[in-house]
Amino acid sequence: MRVPPTWVRRVVIAPAMVIGGPLLIGFTPILLLVVIIVASFIPRRFRWPRALLMLLVYVLWDALLLVVLFVLWIASGFGWKLRSPWWVGVHYTVAAVALKVLLWVCRGVLAVRIFTEAAEETRDGTAAASFDRMFQPGTPLIVASRHAGPGDSFILMHALLNHVKRMPRVVVKDTMQWDPAVDVLLNRLPTRFITPTGFTGAAAKAPPAGRSQSGRAAEAAIADLAVGLGPADAFVIFPEGGNFTPGRRASRIERLRQSGNEPLAARAEALHHVLAPQPRGLHAALEAAPDADVVFIAHSGLDEFSTMGDVWRGLPMEKRITLHAWRVPRSDVPEERTAQGLWLFDWFGRIDEWVDAGSAAG
Repeated sequence: MRVPPTWVRRVVIAPAMVIGGPLLIGFTPILLLVVIIVASFIPRRFRWPRALLMLLVYVLWDALLLVVLFVLWIASGFGWKLRSPWWVGVHYTVAAVALKVLLWVCRGVLAVRIFTEAAEETRDGTAAASFDRMFQPGTPLIVASRHAGPGDSFILMHALLNHVKRMPRVVVKDTMQWDPAVDVLLNRLPTRFITPTGFTGAAAKAPPAGRSQSGRAAEAAIADLAVGLGPADAFVIFPEGGNFTPGRRASRIERLRQSGNEPLAARAEALHHVLAPQPRGLHAALEAAPDADVVFIAHSGLDEFSTMGDVWRGLPMEKRITLHAWRVPRSDVPEERTAQGLWLFDWFGRIDEWVDAGSAAG
């Protein structure tokens, strides 16, 4: 769905959330009582109260965050200083606190628990099982993450901001701007909103002249965001280009076949938990940040929630969500684009194996 113009989002949607949030909260006791009575006569009687409570909390969270952001806009000289390093730092702090609060509520309402683990790629094959160690400051990082399940990007941002103290620069779909608070906050932080242009597999084998104009524009935006990564920064990208669903997996494989790339189509067919990665964005980031190491992120626990119906049927989630990180030194990253595309496929194959092993163990 096309995102409305900025003025509509700021003048209509954001104020509606700020005004409507408290009004909705005012009806909470009545709504909750009705829901509990109705829920007592249906299976999984606590599903309705949990869903309602989570919805109300999220609406209130969004409304309060918008108020905080409006106050910061005034305090910064009505937006005059918003782009200065100090004010960007303030907004990172706001994002960290907001995500910590939201994930704390999720733990209580949805019975969700988040764990981290890691393995570091070294030339002698040894591993360091510390998630924190993957993100030690001193070297810029490009974080390439799996994308599956509701809220996985929020969980990753929470881990980066609150757990390992990295400041993320993130590439996300433009549809994220439908959420008023997320829209305002991310537009004040180093972010690029990308409209997905589909997958042809051409970047893995074709010269730059073969790329579409929209594809080149997206690459340019990503490269611009990655320039000047600092030792405490983390450039975050989701190479799959969207949440995993069986339908998207089949479509991605078919597009690879239609582009004449049968070898990659066959490799994509062997991936059961991730989509065939789109390498162009990562190419652009690697070229713009030549000193950055790469961290790959896999996660488990959200796989079965591909649609809102899945989420509803799964309430309460009672899930253990695990984030797993691998860090690859820049010296081990191929320089040439074709080799990078194949290397990225190799890594997503490894992520797929990790998810599969966790599914079998679970």
